[in-house]
Order: sequence, then C-alpha cells, then structure tokens
Amino acid sequence: MRNRTTIFNFLLLGFSEHPEQQPLLFGLFLSMHLVTLFGNLLIILAIGSDQHLHTPMYFFLANLSFIDACFTCTIIPKVLVNIHTQHHTISHTGCLVQMYFFMALALLDDFLLAVMAYDRYVAICLPLYYTMIMHPQCCLLLVAISWFCSNLLAFSLTLLMAQFSFCASHTIPHFFCDIFPLLRLACSDTHSFQVTMLTEAVLSGMIPFICVLVSYGHIMNTVLRIPSAGGKHKLFSTCGSHLTVVTLFYGTLFLVYFQPSSSYSTDTGMIISVIYTMLIPMLNPFIYSLRNRDMKRALWRLFGLEKCYTYSIKDTSPE
Repeated sequence: MRNRTTIFNFLLLGFSEHPEQQPLLFGLFLSMHLVTLFGNLLIILAIGSDQHLHTPMYFFLANLSFIDACFTCTIIPKVLVNIHTQHHTISHTGCLVQMYFFMALALLDDFLLAVMAYDRYVAICLPLYYTMIMHPQCCLLLVAISWFCSNLLAFSLTLLMAQFSFCASHTIPHFFCDIFPLLRLACSDTHSFQVTMLTEAVLSGMIPFICVLVSYGHIMNTVLRIPSAGGKHKLFSTCGSHLTVVTLFYGTLFLVYFQPSSSYSTDTGMIISVIYTMLIPMLNPFIYSLRNRDMKRALWRLFGLEKCYTYSIKDTSPE
C-alpha cells in the first residue's frame, strides 16, 4: 500500500490527432492569449488610473480581469508549448498543480460573478443604502472570502486526486489536466471523490448561481416598476454586460461539469473547454468596455485621447 502511487508522466494528446491543423491552432491560440492578456491588463490599468472608477462595481471588475488573465496563463502556455515542440508530456505533479489552479480560478470566477450580481442588486434596489452596505471593507471581505473558498475547495479535490493510482493508461485525451479525463484514467475507487465533487459543485456552483438569479429577479422587479422607458433602459444597460458574461460562463460550465462522469464526451468536452478557457476570458474585456461609457472614457484617457472621445460622443445618443 505504501508503494501504491508511482511518479510518472501524463501525455496530453489535445489536438495532436489533427497534425495538419497544428500551425493554424498555434496561431489562433497565441492570438487569443495575447488579446486576453492585453485586454484584461487594459481594464485593470484603466480602472486603477481613473478616480471616477474607484467604486465597488469596478473594483470587482478589476479583480475579474486579473482572474481571467491568470486563468488563461494556467492553460494556454502549456498548450502552445505542446503544439510547438510536439512533446505532450506533463509530470504527475505538474498535472495536479495545473488542475488545482484551473479549479481555483474557475471557482473564483464563479463566486465573483455572484458578488457582482449582489452589488448590482444593492445599487438598483437599495440605492439609498448602497454606500453604507458596499463600503470598502465589505468589498474587500467579499473578495477575500471568494479567494479563500475557491482555493479551499480546489485544494480538497486536488488532495483527493493525488491519492489515486493511474495504472490503466497515462494518456489524457484533452489539452489540459481536467477532472473528468483524469478520473477515467484512475484505477482506484473514485466514488468518494465523485461524491465530494458533486457536493462541492452544489455548494460552489448552484448557490452562487441561485444568488445571481435572486439578485436579478429583484432587479427586474424594480426596473419594471419604473414608468419611463429611458429609466428602464439606463438601468438595464448597467446590468447587460454582467448578464452576458454570466450566461456564457454558467452555460458552458453546466454543459461539462453538471453531468455524470460516465456520460462525459471527450470531443464535446474539448470544444466547450476551448470556449470557457480561451474564448470567454478574451471576450470579457470587450463585453465590459464596449457597452460601458465610463470604461470607454477611462480607456481613452489612459491613452491620452480623452478629447477625441469627447468629440466622438457628441453625435451619439446616451446609453
């Protein structure tokens, strides 16, 4: 029993079954990675440099941008190295470390989206109490709790996975160390792991998702009671970006992780994984900046082009 676990390397097959597509995939993934890093870095710099954006909503957005940048750095660089060198090995320890950071950052995204929904609920439904409820200490506490819970849940699953022996095969038909592909390779009893994973999925997935639904339920009720169409449009526009990100994030995660491991499809899982590990983090800066006049103004100011932005909005209708 003491020698049950052996140190070995995994093989991340990823997209190696299509060698003719390797140059195209390398260029595509590299471009997406650079756009993601550049876009999220701009969001963080714009928020940090503009005093008007030092509010709870933009504080949470800056944290979300930082998480998205770290999230892609956990996966895409290894994918690019594998495609470029055609060496698809990853050590047992490296695989567990990648799985840990992947889960921790994905859970952190999950918790932070719920916190941002609560912030919008307080701002729209309880505007008179907003500054009293969402004070700086409360914002820091919400972010700190999100970091603590996400890392605790990810660490517990990684610790359980580290106890498994993989005696059947060392080949992972995926481009990173995801949970379901690893479970399929384990020859240990995975029942306790699956029970723990399902419990954590309910705690870390359904509860934040319900918080988002309840928050936006109250927001919808408040907005629909506003008599003027202009007032409704203004309030909806403050939530539209966040709702878009929530829909993309939860939609893809539910398709992959809220299903029995026996029904997991490798090809479908890889396609959906590309969406939520590469595409969504790349789109988030555009979603939050293109529909947000304050963000656009801050970005123009960051490049020293605020006057150009002022002239460009003279002929546009207010959002």
